Amino acid sequence: MLAMNKHTLLFRPCLAAAAALAAATAAAREPNYDEGKVAPYTLEDPLTFADGRKVAGAADWPARRQEIVDIFSREMYGQPPPAPEAVVTELKEEGPTLAGLAIRRQYRMWFRRDRSGPFVDWLLVLPNRIAGNEPKVADERVVCENQDKAPVVLMLNYRGNHAVLNDPEVPMPDGGWFRDEPKDMGRDNGPREENRGFGRDSRSRTTVPADFVVARGYALLTACYAQVSPDAEACFKLPPDFAYTRIFELWPKRDPKRSDNTTALGAWAWTLSRGLDLAERIAEIDAKKCVVTGSSRLAKSALLAASRDERFAVCVPNQTGGGGCPLAKRDFGENVSTEMQMFPHWYCAAYAKYIDNEQAMPFDQHLLLASIAPRALLVEGFNSEWFDTKGEYLACRAASPAWKMLCGKGLPEGDFPPNYSTALIGERLGYVRRGGAHGISGHDWKWMLDFADRALGR
Repeated sequence: MLAMNKHTLLFRPCLAAAAALAAATAAAREPNYDEGKVAPYTLEDPLTFADGRKVAGAADWPARRQEIVDIFSREMYGQPPPAPEAVVTELKEEGPTLAGLAIRRQYRMWFRRDRSGPFVDWLLVLPNRIAGNEPKVADERVVCENQDKAPVVLMLNYRGNHAVLNDPEVPMPDGGWFRDEPKDMGRDNGPREENRGFGRDSRSRTTVPADFVVARGYALLTACYAQVSPDAEACFKLPPDFAYTRIFELWPKRDPKRSDNTTALGAWAWTLSRGLDLAERIAEIDAKKCVVTGSSRLAKSALLAASRDERFAVCVPNQTGGGGCPLAKRDFGENVSTEMQMFPHWYCAAYAKYIDNEQAMPFDQHLLLASIAPRALLVEGFNSEWFDTKGEYLACRAASPAWKMLCGKGLPEGDFPPNYSTALIGERLGYVRRGGAHGISGHDWKWMLDFADRALGR
């Protein structure tokens, strides 16, 4: 059952048609958890244009792909933010980490030439053993003698870069709201020293195993999502438009007459693309071999980033929940009503017209998945009815024709698989699920990097 409380009701979206939208979202519809109550639905063909024309072949795909991207910008996620005035980066610190097996670098990124306004802090963990070369350490600085370049895993993290590594050299982030444990949401949600290294702690449901990533030959590049757009869903004492601060200060003021204003998900996705801008500037990284990932809302962000930015070679969204990979028209678990009632800052106002009206949607999430073709996509689910992992599988199945046309192979044949089965992880498109808790586990990381190795030809 969906848990509702007095705090949930505080989050009314400050968007176009705000009064009507608030009335529509005042009471979310109870989620359906009965497969027998899933009514018949029709999904749009990813290989048919909105005007009914068929995609004749690979030459037609860029136009159809852009049509899909535009639909989601108008109807669900809002328009992409504008390009930055500039991407200015400064290396703030570097040194050895992970007992000397990696290099730690910390960058600050601004989006104006004069380095004014919002910024994002990136943490890079770079393997120092590439092509059999060991590093030299001089004056406590690491000099990397890599002959080959490392592929990179790019992600946003939840609690700050200091939660990724135990290293004291990683500073606490500058003030403001940062995610804390749910039991502490009533506190001021500032960054906390007690969270240092939390992503490597056995108590954490979402792990960020930098040592494992490095051992597989990948670099890890990450920044904290709260530094981009603070998450109003968790800020019980803050107004809903609090989400439209920080990075939103770069962009024109939101227009209350528009139904497709930029959203928090759009801002997080935009920032992942800026991380790829940074990766392209780092000599030891092969940015053409970039794996973008994340869990839950940050999986949605990774999926949206890969849809909008074709530079991402591999996308691995982990447990997105509704509004990410699962089919909305299936109406199982999370639905448009609960999404707009609980997380209005993630979606644009236009999406509200599909509350209790999912069958009227001229799109569904399988089209978002298809927009990533022919690049590589692995969808990772788990057994929470709220997250509807069967709906994720069905979305992959419905998106598969795009890969089959472009690559010759789509999702491997097979019904909804059992937990931990890798039978449906194909060469370019895959689906896998597991038991356990919500978050990226060791299982998910292994599946992710095994899939990436194959997709990247490693």
